[in-house]
Amino acid sequence: MMLLITFIFLTVAGKLFYLQVIDGKTLQARALDQWTRDIPLGAVRGSIYDVNGTELAGCNTTYTLYVRPNAMKDREKCAQVISSTLESDYDEVLQKISRRGVSEITVAKKVSKKQMQSILDGGAEGVYFSEEVERYYSYGNYMSQLLGFVNADGDGQAGLESYYNDYLKGQDGKELTETDLVGRELSGELSYLPATDGLDLRLTIDSTIQFFAENAVNSAYNEYHAKSANCIVMHAKTGAIAAIAQAPSFDLNHIDRSDINALFQKMKLNAIASVYEPGSTFKIITASIALSLGVVKESDRFYCGGSKTVDGKRIRCWKSIGHGSQTFSEGVQNSCNCVFMELADRIGVERMYDYFEKFGLTAKTGIDFMGETSSILLNKEQVKTVDAARIGFGQAIALTPMQLIVAAAAAVNGGNLVTPYLLDSVTDSSGHIVTRNYPQIKKQVIDSDTSERMRSLLKNVVSLGSGKLAGVAGYSIGGKTGTAQKYENGRIASGKYISSFIGFSTVEDPEYIVYFFVDEPQGYRYYGSLVAAPYVGEIFSRIFEYKKIRPREEIVEYHYSTMPELVGESAGSALKALDGIGLHYEIVGSGGKVIEQYPRCGEIVNESSIALIVLSEE
Repeated sequence: MMLLITFIFLTVAGKLFYLQVIDGKTLQARALDQWTRDIPLGAVRGSIYDVNGTELAGCNTTYTLYVRPNAMKDREKCAQVISSTLESDYDEVLQKISRRGVSEITVAKKVSKKQMQSILDGGAEGVYFSEEVERYYSYGNYMSQLLGFVNADGDGQAGLESYYNDYLKGQDGKELTETDLVGRELSGELSYLPATDGLDLRLTIDSTIQFFAENAVNSAYNEYHAKSANCIVMHAKTGAIAAIAQAPSFDLNHIDRSDINALFQKMKLNAIASVYEPGSTFKIITASIALSLGVVKESDRFYCGGSKTVDGKRIRCWKSIGHGSQTFSEGVQNSCNCVFMELADRIGVERMYDYFEKFGLTAKTGIDFMGETSSILLNKEQVKTVDAARIGFGQAIALTPMQLIVAAAAAVNGGNLVTPYLLDSVTDSSGHIVTRNYPQIKKQVIDSDTSERMRSLLKNVVSLGSGKLAGVAGYSIGGKTGTAQKYENGRIASGKYISSFIGFSTVEDPEYIVYFFVDEPQGYRYYGSLVAAPYVGEIFSRIFEYKKIRPREEIVEYHYSTMPELVGESAGSALKALDGIGLHYEIVGSGGKVIEQYPRCGEIVNESSIALIVLSEE
């Protein structure tokens, strides 16, 4: 008997210990759920601001109206107060709140704060409200791919909304009411588990500069009927991103969610998530490497006959009739492929790839954004001389635009490789800074003297060469044009190009660097000098005005001429005529006669203009 009593006692004690200690919290939570009713209190998602404090994304708070039939003493009065306040049908409201067998009924959503207060002041009993938080975007279809969006539950699904979701989302709360088994209030007292609002983000984006970039990409996209137009504006010395724009875009306040795959394709931010052959903009990197290694001087002479044979393969210069004899400085200015093929040979594959690593081309940039893509490089051991020659002028290599602008910034900012970033700081509701980003210099890639020489070379591209249309009178701007052919299924895609321009200012002390690129512009005018460079000049012009940066250079007085009739002329005669009026020109085709020209005959031009002539097929 003693053993049996002891066994029963230990069993009961063990069960009590399990219920009170081991499973106690779970049972308490279940009990709380049974004798209380809760209404969710939504946390307000943190806002997103630009660097100047302008709101880019915020929240509107609305309310959902509930009634608990068992807590109502006068249904008719309740229906009257609700219907008159919400301007809804009295009979429908009365029918809805008179349902039996339910403890809680949702009457209306998206009720304003004013309407909520009016219903409460009307004396209706058994009425409750929960908060609903809706995301809105101040500028609709601007910065769509950059900011991203949230789902129905308020969680970030794309862009910065997703990347920084843990900062932004906050923690929902509850309003608890003690009730009996059928849902009637027992004490009339409420308990609150308050919501914790999300934190706010302050970005490096300057919304004014962003508008300049947005307007430019939309204009380019429409003018050239392109697949896309894109722009990055970055602080050259720090890596802080002042603007990222992309067209086409869409309104974040009216998102079509019927096709999720199509939606996420629209959300792809090309500047970070896509790779392209950089074309001649990559010559900035090749030239920097060559100068840093001492394998070339500005006065070295090169000869371009229109092509160069490497490993038995003929590789053409963009100017099929050749540039003739020229210095290295003139070769950069002329963007001569033959010069850069020779530089690639002097550098050698081993040293070329060592510098690719230094310039950050073999790794992601580390920007604070979802989905950054890696570059595509040939394995160093497989690179032949002919491959290196093509890489020297921007073929046989694919980079993200962000990788390229960061590398180009290192070439002109004094030689420092920076980490690009979008978040400036995180603040709470009181404005106190929780965390802050600071500029990060990864390494020095080239010395300051080499960087200064590069700035001088690239200034000549804008003042004397193919980048003329990026110039702004009275200001020193340097840069490089790029026109890259696209590949499909391993072959060159006919008529498909990436037209681009990288520009920086001022040359003496670079503050901003801009990369503008247009994917598949239509028509003959696909050169970066004609498609992208003018928009970079426009963006710089607006930045100078916005930042009140005064001109410091003498404004050149141009000599104006009338564009001659070139259509039907031989290639030699046409080029001689263009040289006679001092125009830089681009050539499409390699035939003997001109079949198209830009500007048209009779248009007024000057030394800052760029002409295009289209030659017949050979």
